[in-house]
Amino acid sequence: MARFDIHDHRHALKQLKDTGATSLWENRKDISCPVCEDPFTRLFTTHEEKTTFPENDGARFCLLRDDDAIHLFRH
Repeated sequence: MARFDIHDHRHALKQLKDTGATSLWENRKDISCPVCEDPFTRLFTTHEEKTTFPENDGARFCLLRDDDAIHLFRH
C-alpha cells in the first residue's frame, strides 16, 4: 500500500491551513505525487469521514488513502 508521510516531506511543504482534522499544504519543492508521480501544487489531508471540497477550477486531483488519512493532491 502506498503511503505519504507529511513529516518526511515537511521541509518542502508550507502549511496554509490547519483545522485539527484537515490541513492544506503548498508544495514548494516539486515533490512527486505518490499516485501518478507528477509534481503536485497543493495537498489536502483529512482525518474526517466526509469532506466537502469547494468548486474546482478544472484542476486535476489524485487521491491516496492510507491507514491514517486521505490525501488529496491538486495538480
